[in-house]
Amino acid sequence: MAAKKIVRPVFDNPFLNITVNPDGTVKRDPEARNPPISDPNSTSSVLSKDVILDPNKKTWIRLYVPKMATPPPTAKLPLIFYYHGGGFIFCNADTSIYDVFCKGLVEKLGAMVISLDYRLAPEHRLPAAYEDAADVFLWVKTAGDEWVTRFADLENCFLCGTSAGANLAYHAGLRFAAMAGDLEKLKIRGLILHHPYFSGSKRTGSEQKLADDPLLPLYAIDRMFDLSLPEGVIDHDHEYSNPIANGGSKNVDRMRELGWRVLVTGCFDDPLVDAGLECAQMLEGKGVGTERFFGDGYHAMEVFDPTMSGPLYDAIKEFMASCAT
Repeated sequence: MAAKKIVRPVFDNPFLNITVNPDGTVKRDPEARNPPISDPNSTSSVLSKDVILDPNKKTWIRLYVPKMATPPPTAKLPLIFYYHGGGFIFCNADTSIYDVFCKGLVEKLGAMVISLDYRLAPEHRLPAAYEDAADVFLWVKTAGDEWVTRFADLENCFLCGTSAGANLAYHAGLRFAAMAGDLEKLKIRGLILHHPYFSGSKRTGSEQKLADDPLLPLYAIDRMFDLSLPEGVIDHDHEYSNPIANGGSKNVDRMRELGWRVLVTGCFDDPLVDAGLECAQMLEGKGVGTERFFGDGYHAMEVFDPTMSGPLYDAIKEFMASCAT
């Protein structure tokens, strides 16, 4: 069978025209957003609902379960904490492409998914989004939500994100590793870094080769980190943008001690692919069980074109199964 032809998306790309307003906010055009589907009589194979996380921070989460899981199965479902992309500047948990991707995770993996609508920069610079991720861990532990109670296997959890969301998943993992003693009800098995948004001061080969990438040019990579890193940061060799800076976080050692595994994915026509490979190499060097899934394509391809997502879902499913053994 011939390989499926890879076609880049055509859409109004916010990364190509990042406009900062006089008040310091970013201009965000309206985007396609999907409502939750909670009616069990709907034709959707996945049910979803939105829950307020922190009213003061205006954060919320969208929970997904397979409709065939109602009534719940005998065995509970793996729980995936998911984080959307958008350079920490754009998009939301209900952005159509990410909602569709999360439904795919549920359908193809037989999992429950909790997708976080985190605070965006520059209004809320990092580590705000990382802190919001930690709030979700505490919410799952204490809220007593009906869907979590009925469906989620809290001893079989994964952190997963796309692009900036993969950066968030990585740093949420570092924070979880540091606070694991306070989250004894939750057991993380692994991290799934889907085309992670990492970049440092020294240009990688893929950044140089693909500096004018039509989807994610080097200008946008730099600009979004300029707008999302803490005030006063003078270069991109900060731990939030460059995970290999200064040899990597000390909490990576804690990940290894906890027995976590990491799946790093990427595509070779993505300017960020080399930074993802460098992160995988750093994790391997520190003794963290690390798997790679790389191939042809562009940044976040499986999100922009769901018809290309099958091999990725298969790789994630295989990875999750390996973490359970």
